[in-house]
Amino acid sequence: MKLSVNGVDHDVEASSDMPLLWVLRDLVGLTGTKYGCGIAQCGACTVLVDGVPMKACITPASSMSGRKITTIEGLSADASHPVQKAWAELDVVQCGYCQSGQIMAAAALLQVVNNPDDAQIDAAMAGNLCRCGTYPRIRAAIHRAAEIGKSGDTP
Repeated sequence: MKLSVNGVDHDVEASSDMPLLWVLRDLVGLTGTKYGCGIAQCGACTVLVDGVPMKACITPASSMSGRKITTIEGLSADASHPVQKAWAELDVVQCGYCQSGQIMAAAALLQVVNNPDDAQIDAAMAGNLCRCGTYPRIRAAIHRAAEIGKSGDTP
């Protein structure tokens, strides 16, 4: 099957039911997308498919033909995306395991809502869990990323 990942086409051989997560990690070699629960409850495996957040652990890779997949590695080459800048500026990460999924979900929200309020952030991020409980910093970073994006300080 042919997959477009981070703007690069990949020809991969995988069974039709192989989850996108394992194709990305094991066959394409992009390990930033994490395995958390395997049942789409934690969000650690969140990637963007045509700009929409999806849980890669339950998404069959075979359903991705002709679609644009963006992983954390493809968000920006140099961590210059407003969400990545805000995450670093506000020191959001504690253990860090869930953060690639959190960042991808936040980036998807900001593509749709330029200046989300707390309720919109909470709704958009509800499918992404953080065992360390950095939710207040995650919310603050999303607000900060919106400010960075408005200031034109984007890649």
